[in-house]
Amino acid sequence: MNIIELNRFIVAAKQGCYVGGGERTVASRTGSHDLVWRDGDWHYRDSYFGGTDFIGQETMWRGDEPVWAMNYYGFIIRPDLMDGTRAGETIKAALSLMYEEGRFLGGFSWSGPHGRYVDKSDGDVAQFFGREAILCDGIEAYALHYHGGLIRP
Repeated sequence: MNIIELNRFIVAAKQGCYVGGGERTVASRTGSHDLVWRDGDWHYRDSYFGGTDFIGQETMWRGDEPVWAMNYYGFIIRPDLMDGTRAGETIKAALSLMYEEGRFLGGFSWSGPHGRYVDKSDGDVAQFFGREAILCDGIEAYALHYHGGLIRP
């Protein structure tokens, strides 16, 4: 597995799905929301449950073989400071800028109209874990935990 190539396809899929308002498809599980992306042999699916508080999994296949996945859980900590709409707007704006750098890991921060987005992660595309948060006037109002990496037979 070429890690640089895999990272490039993951970033393209993430740009094309959640951040880019990607192609919604039939739910893969009862109650799930699913977004898909394809490029040649590469196929990606982001499948999640919930809205304001949510849990999901992103999976990347090459051909019929699953090669990479990431799990995540996001939640509003302070509903008096943040709601799902403002959190989503902040996350999409921040991630758009990070993806333009050709990456989705390695830490990132950005300030927007609804607060300061901060992402910290350890590892690389092969194996990683991290956390993103939105701070409103220095108070953490939203957080998301994530982890993932290569899938090996």
